[in-house]
Amino acid sequence: MVDSGFKKLVVASIFIIFVVLYISISQTHVENNTFLIIGAVFGAYMAMNIGANDVANNVGPAVGSKALTMFGAILIAAIFEASGALIAGGDVVKTIKKGIIDPGMLDNPDVFIWAMTAALFSAAIWLNFATYVGAPVSTTHSIVGGIMGAGIAAAGFQIVSWGTMGTIVASWVISPVLGGLIAALFLYFIKQTILNTEDMLESAKKIVPILISVMTMAFVTYLMLKGVKKIIKVDFITALSIGVISSFVIYFIIKPMIAKTSLTLRSIKEDVNSLFTVPLIFSAALLSFAHGANDVANAIGPLAAINDAVVNGGISTKASIPLWVMSIGAFGIAIGLALYGPKLIKTVGSEITELDQMRAFSIAMAASITVIIASQLGLPVSSTHIAVGGVFGVGFLREYLDKKDPNKSGDEKYVKRDAIKKIIAAWIITVPAAAVISGIIFYVIKMIMA
Repeated sequence: MVDSGFKKLVVASIFIIFVVLYISISQTHVENNTFLIIGAVFGAYMAMNIGANDVANNVGPAVGSKALTMFGAILIAAIFEASGALIAGGDVVKTIKKGIIDPGMLDNPDVFIWAMTAALFSAAIWLNFATYVGAPVSTTHSIVGGIMGAGIAAAGFQIVSWGTMGTIVASWVISPVLGGLIAALFLYFIKQTILNTEDMLESAKKIVPILISVMTMAFVTYLMLKGVKKIIKVDFITALSIGVISSFVIYFIIKPMIAKTSLTLRSIKEDVNSLFTVPLIFSAALLSFAHGANDVANAIGPLAAINDAVVNGGISTKASIPLWVMSIGAFGIAIGLALYGPKLIKTVGSEITELDQMRAFSIAMAASITVIIASQLGLPVSSTHIAVGGVFGVGFLREYLDKKDPNKSGDEKYVKRDAIKKIIAAWIITVPAAAVISGIIFYVIKMIMA
């Protein structure tokens, strides 16, 4: 019997081979396209690792709460991630992610291509390792580390914008803390207004439509700001206004639906939990679409940079994204998610703390609201850290409330400490680890080409 791991490797290899054949045939007009083919291979490898690691944040809580099955989550995420990338992924990407290095110090196009190749490959290797050990890490931080390491190897430490790196380090704290606080606040509100009342079902009929309308406002605003920038560009006030209008419309639609559904439910926690199932499914789809639109272009930015440098023979701070580059990102993510995503989905959904639909709903709310707040305040945040921070937040809230409850011992640990240590350690070393790997790869490429 063929090992399932071998089967997955075969499917991944077929995708890589297809990418090589496509670039070899379609890009024959490009002179000396060897590095374009190599970059495309590393881009495909990177995209699959994004699918295996980063997408878990969008669907993990829904799976952990049993609002979605693993198959349903993978199907929804694959469709909406790819759709977000292809429909709203943008036409142009910054080749030097977040301005962390000065491209003016890389005046040789060949050296620039080697640096971007090293950055892409190193980020993919680090994501691959993180997925293997079951640690959800930031794709953006992996790319940042890769570009920083390659830049230092190419031009020395002075190439790095250390102020920008400082804001990235700050995001290691800002993202999970904000995500955890907002998720905990929503869960506390649900507990106080629904679970701790005499008639949970009657309270839920009043509160759940409000929560869903708030979720609608958050997600519509989030999508307008982050997910549809290629289709239409709007400012914050316009996006928020559209979100508010949408929330009122949804409220009046959903209120009678909740009332009708409640007729078949009992006034117990398990039945009230079920009212959050459909909103969770929608949140998983919308988060996946926004992630595909907002993060995929950034993740394959080095590939777009390699293509631009190879085709035009120069270095630019921004590069157009050809359809074939975006397609590698979109389909690579879907394939990586289907093949290797379940491991991290289980980690986020059930191996940090136990989730039900209410807790998962609170995490989904935190994911969208935190990004909106942070983007308007100019704070650097990571969607991965926000989502995992939200999982930590709901778990620690349960521990805190147990300690305050005289009927409970208060000794129960709802958040697994080993998981916390592993994940935080992976977060802290992501940028330096990717940087070291990238520097080594750059020197190897330089020796080979020399």
